[in-house]
Amino acid sequence: MTEKYLILTRTGFKRIEAELETLTTVRRHEVADHIRDAKAFGAIEENAEYEAAKTEQAFVEGRILELKNILNAARIIDDSKAPTDEVGIGSVVTVKDLETDEEWNYTIVGSVEADPDEDRISNESPIGEALMGHKVGDIVEIKIPAGVARYEIMAIRRQEG
Repeated sequence: MTEKYLILTRTGFKRIEAELETLTTVRRHEVADHIRDAKAFGAIEENAEYEAAKTEQAFVEGRILELKNILNAARIIDDSKAPTDEVGIGSVVTVKDLETDEEWNYTIVGSVEADPDEDRISNESPIGEALMGHKVGDIVEIKIPAGVARYEIMAIRRQEG
């Protein structure tokens, strides 16, 4: 049986640790206060505030468990050693869309810390997977919902700080 692990950059590991710390030291107490306050509204059976607080508690506890599992299964990739000669996990890649001439910077990360809104894309996503292992100057074709995008890799660097 192969060991299952999750790839995280050092930055991603710290981000998850910080979220876990906030949930266990702040959010748990806030939710407990909400439950206590909601009980003051009367009978629990017909108390919408109490039900909402209990739902919030279940969400917080579920997220705490999820984050602990992620941290326990994490294999940390040192951001300072991210490859710059070819695209790999931890690399910051500048790509140019050959159709629109627009450029983007993507940070390649493991699936757990992917956040497209922050331009952190998973090595398992269609774009991330297509970029992996390529070098500056390579043209990569990526199947996307709208068809095929053609990107040229303009630069590969490490994350700062």
